[in-house]
Amino acid sequence: MEQSRYLPDNRDLNRCFPGSAEGSLASRIAHLFMTEIVSRCTHGIDLHTASEHRTNFPQIRADLYDPETYRCAKAFGASVMIHGVTRDGSLRQAAAKKGIPILLYEGGEALRFNPEAIQVGTEGILRVMNALEMYSFPAVSPTVPTPPVEVETTKWVRASQGGILRLQVGLQVGLGDRVAKKQHLGIIANAFGDESGTVRSPFDGLVIGHTRNPLVNQGDGIIHLAAAS
Repeated sequence: MEQSRYLPDNRDLNRCFPGSAEGSLASRIAHLFMTEIVSRCTHGIDLHTASEHRTNFPQIRADLYDPETYRCAKAFGASVMIHGVTRDGSLRQAAAKKGIPILLYEGGEALRFNPEAIQVGTEGILRVMNALEMYSFPAVSPTVPTPPVEVETTKWVRASQGGILRLQVGLQVGLGDRVAKKQHLGIIANAFGDESGTVRSPFDGLVIGHTRNPLVNQGDGIIHLAAAS
């Protein structure tokens, strides 16, 4: 509704868990959510888009070493499953400390309806509910069309310098595509259009996200890659 992930006190709710009944506005909301919702849950799915000016390939992030979390992640059926540690202050971390398995689903772009990401997310939620025997949804296949890629390492390819970015992503290379080590992914040009930098893949991997912003500063994340297994 507010078209921003930040609350009126300019805090990100997903950095304020488990919160406090006497803290900031964000901290109080986090505490209320933990008390009234999370404490009554056995499992959870946290839904996210990419941050502003970025887009993500549909993916699950979770503690894949936990057997129950892994079972739910497999049932969800996203094309990519990423094992990741939890962020301090995140809902996933707070729930994990209470022994509640949480999947974090990432897909699409902020402030945009992405039909593919919505479909993958909706069907994934229904598959997990089927797997947990919460409800039977016969219209959704319990089997996943293709086995997911399981990943432990991801890396942002960052701009070596500022300028105007011209990505091959969306042209020759798309979200979800595999790329080879040293593969050309784009260029950074100066204000006159002259090429001043090259963007290449540092390893064999899978494109799981990228910036939508054509203007980049030195160090900005350009393309998010998952290391190929």
